[in-house]
Amino acid sequence: MIEGMARGESFAARIWRNTWRGFGVKWAFAWIGLLAFAAVFAPFLANSMPLLIARHGQISAPVLKYLSVEDVCLLGAAGWLALVWRLRLSGRRLWSVLLFGGAATLGLALCFVRPPALVIYDDFRGPEFADADWRLMPLIPYAPTDYLRDVGGAGLQAPFAGGGPVHWMGTEENGADVCSRMIHASRISLSIGFIASGIALAIGIVVGGLMGYFSGWVDILGMRLVEIFEDIPTLFLLLTFVAFFGRSLYMMMVIIGVTSWSGYARYVRTEFLKLRKQDFVQAAVASGLPLPSILFRHMLPNGVAPLLVALSFGVAGAILAEATLSFLGLGVVDAPSWGQMLDQAVKSSTFNWWMAVFPGGAIFMTVFAYNVIGEAFRDAIDPKLLGKAE
Repeated sequence: MIEGMARGESFAARIWRNTWRGFGVKWAFAWIGLLAFAAVFAPFLANSMPLLIARHGQISAPVLKYLSVEDVCLLGAAGWLALVWRLRLSGRRLWSVLLFGGAATLGLALCFVRPPALVIYDDFRGPEFADADWRLMPLIPYAPTDYLRDVGGAGLQAPFAGGGPVHWMGTEENGADVCSRMIHASRISLSIGFIASGIALAIGIVVGGLMGYFSGWVDILGMRLVEIFEDIPTLFLLLTFVAFFGRSLYMMMVIIGVTSWSGYARYVRTEFLKLRKQDFVQAAVASGLPLPSILFRHMLPNGVAPLLVALSFGVAGAILAEATLSFLGLGVVDAPSWGQMLDQAVKSSTFNWWMAVFPGGAIFMTVFAYNVIGEAFRDAIDPKLLGKAE
């Protein structure tokens, strides 16, 4: 890394080069990428309705009629991110494209997407869809909420059990395919991890930046506020809100984000205390630049390195908090969750290993992957480890 710094290599390039060494970190990035792919394209990977069907010479795509607002938003976000990556955008152009793309996708989804209130999956196995010239089914031909009520004895089937439809990971107690629920549950885990951590990161940057830049009484009052929020038990607060206001994924995101920003604030405060006396900051102050420009345009890019480590661990913690809440039976009801499936494994009268191994393994691998990424960022950033990195 020292040689890279001597060559004028950018900070991002140094992190990329050093963290991609070793099988563990490569596996972690590959696992997170696989989950992101499954979350974005879940309706096209696991669904009971055909992707394409031809009847009487006419081709239609039934799956497109049942896409929800979240489906369209995820597909749009993936498309805009691919465009940004392709054009190598950065700076103001990057944020302009992302903001415009997000607003346009959300607006189109809210205006034109009208999914039905209830989907009857049994109809897709009826004669209307069975008698077709040809049809293209998803990789997993079962929706996560398709409980196979028209198939007798579908509940709690072991993986690849004979005598009926093949289920790669078996079925849960109501007959739904576990593999399909695993794919769709990745949306819950990734969304609550990134959004909750994003909320915490935004609050932590603002509060920590003000404490580090002004110091003095602002720093003292800010640290007292940080200590108050550090003493709030997130899990018990989530349980309280669920008891009074019901189960809501967005409420979980907000509560986890609002109660976990203190760690980010400490990191930003420490970096800003070191940067506030630097020459470039004093030059920005002498030039009469506004405070937001000094804090977020000049100081924050130079102190963002430790936040990458904290963000990786924060995402893992948010995923684990949601899984814990779902395991206790207080998670989201209308969407599959890994913790919810673990809860079904415990409540069953007999031990069904596939209901414990697959969702439990997914939780372990996801949390472990984020921890590995956080450790890799820390090793690449820590000055004491510069010699070891090379």
